[in-house]
Amino acid sequence: MSMSSELSDDLLVLRPSDDVGIARTQLSGGIPAGHKVALRAVPAGAPVHKYGEVIGVASIDIAPGDHVHTHNLAMAELDHSGSGTRVVPRVEPLPEAQCRTFQGLVRPGGEVATRNYIGVLTTVNCSATTARRIADEVSRSGLLDAHPHVDGVVALTHGTGCGMAADGAGLEVLRRTLSGYARHPNFGALLVVGLGCEVNQIAGLTADLDLPADTPLLPLTIQDLGGTRRTTETGVGMVRDLLPDLDRVRRQPVPVSRLVLGLNCGGSDGWSGVTANPALGLAVDELVRQGGTAVLGETPEVYGAEHLLTGRSVSTEVANRLMERIAWWERYTAANGGSMDNNPSPGNKAGGLTTILEKSLGAVAKAGSTPLAEVVEYAEQVHGPGLVFMDTPGYDPVSVTGIVAGGANVVCFTTGRGSTFGAKPVPSIKLATNSDVFRRMRDDMDIDCGRVLTGDATLDEVGREVFERVLAVASGEQTASEELGYGDEEFTPWQLGAVM
Repeated sequence: MSMSSELSDDLLVLRPSDDVGIARTQLSGGIPAGHKVALRAVPAGAPVHKYGEVIGVASIDIAPGDHVHTHNLAMAELDHSGSGTRVVPRVEPLPEAQCRTFQGLVRPGGEVATRNYIGVLTTVNCSATTARRIADEVSRSGLLDAHPHVDGVVALTHGTGCGMAADGAGLEVLRRTLSGYARHPNFGALLVVGLGCEVNQIAGLTADLDLPADTPLLPLTIQDLGGTRRTTETGVGMVRDLLPDLDRVRRQPVPVSRLVLGLNCGGSDGWSGVTANPALGLAVDELVRQGGTAVLGETPEVYGAEHLLTGRSVSTEVANRLMERIAWWERYTAANGGSMDNNPSPGNKAGGLTTILEKSLGAVAKAGSTPLAEVVEYAEQVHGPGLVFMDTPGYDPVSVTGIVAGGANVVCFTTGRGSTFGAKPVPSIKLATNSDVFRRMRDDMDIDCGRVLTGDATLDEVGREVFERVLAVASGEQTASEELGYGDEEFTPWQLGAVM
């Protein structure tokens, strides 16, 4: 989304046709920064525009200068099915000689990693404690100190794996997610820990993993090994034996085309669609121009802005697949007694966002202006190059778990409220939408995109900074969330189906 905006001391007006501006600072009358102010009168029932698009309807008469929020702005029912699909050609990447490189880790089979971890997968919640004990004991033992080229041991624990149908959607999605992590190049070796009597048996999970031939996979069944303590000791011994081989890997120049960048936003505010998201979108455009891949998710958070994606799809089939996923979400929320406007969250609303339409118009800016090349379901492998849409929930840990399972090897996460997040085994770069959050949560944030508002940097400059940071992090530079140890708790597969 191009940013054609007009900046004054008090208000930011994004489009000449907009009915609202955004308060740059707290205004008299108590209107908070990031919230909307009416630029003109809007009668009850009439549409309200921001970004040049409809973000809702006036629930009562709105006068110029009024604070526009939940008390006078309501959800609008829009029909974008008639907006049509504009088929556009895929982006032709630059010649390789003109493209950038990063220092990646190349596995023997040619897969490219950005980190070098050992994974401990769990088949079921019942094996979660044992998996964590293995990872924790390795960390406490000092074994990793002698192997500096191994980033650590990650226990991938979750809350399901049993109490579910043996052939339903729930098991299918769980196995697809676990398989995506098992195949992820950022894992150089894997342990799989099961209890023994669960629905998601180790044999069933590992039968179709299709791992690279050079990736060791070692199963441990707690009931067969004699309990938690013996399984933990066995697992630690396996890790000890694996470490020397994994420690031999070294970084080398790799084309940017081997990057798969996951895109997510959490704790959004009124500035998300003005600073961090469009800056990330510019970085995405550059990545795709150089042959890379970007993955946009959070289907509930493109609702109402889907026409901005279908309007630049590489085929009608791709556009139709996105609309099918939107229709599925409408049915899914209705069946559960909800609506798509249950998102935004209370924190989003405190930050100035009122309806899902407004939130989505800002969120989709993360995708830049590149054509939509592919639509995949949750945790499906993405192929690329170009912009890929993955059907994920808006809940951040669940969304990013699916995107990483699909192959993302770096994640960019924008936030206006101050979300704390990591996604081992993949590094997550945190983009603050405003300088206040960046200052207050300096240890958690990587880039201050609020400088666009203060005039200390242009959107293009911040977009270039995001792109350069992606390359640096892919080359091994630590992110704020990695330095704080985030990522061990955020593996959260999407749980579908009945709990039996």
